[in-house]
Amino acid sequence: MTGATLRYSGGCQCGAVRYEAEGEPINAGHCYCADCRRASGSGFIPFMGFASDKVRFSGETRQFSSPSFRGGDAVRNRCAACGSLVFGGMVGVDSSHTIYAGSLDDPGAFSPTIAIFTRDRPDWAMLPTNLQAFQTLPD
Repeated sequence: MTGATLRYSGGCQCGAVRYEAEGEPINAGHCYCADCRRASGSGFIPFMGFASDKVRFSGETRQFSSPSFRGGDAVRNRCAACGSLVFGGMVGVDSSHTIYAGSLDDPGAFSPTIAIFTRDRPDWAMLPTNLQAFQTLPD
């Protein structure tokens, strides 16, 4: 398929929130920060980053903001109906968005390359050896 554009689709558990992203992600990996662990109820969140002009969203979300590592707010979006964690960022405001890989229609499309905030990783959360690890964020 020469010249074919990669497309990723996904959404919440009940289907009320949907997204489609196109092209290669800016980054893809595991985040072990305390905020991601608490938001997911797990040891990390698998994520994919996309420029805002490469992703489209539909459906009603509920937002939660928390202080981000670089200042400002980290905004997470959950489905207003079922509560599933779907994506990060403010639509129409932020220049990029984070898609949570667990919300992909095809989870096999996720191919992580980095691990961030490994300084916060609990001992019981496995760190795959094939990921480039960063104590906080890459430069």
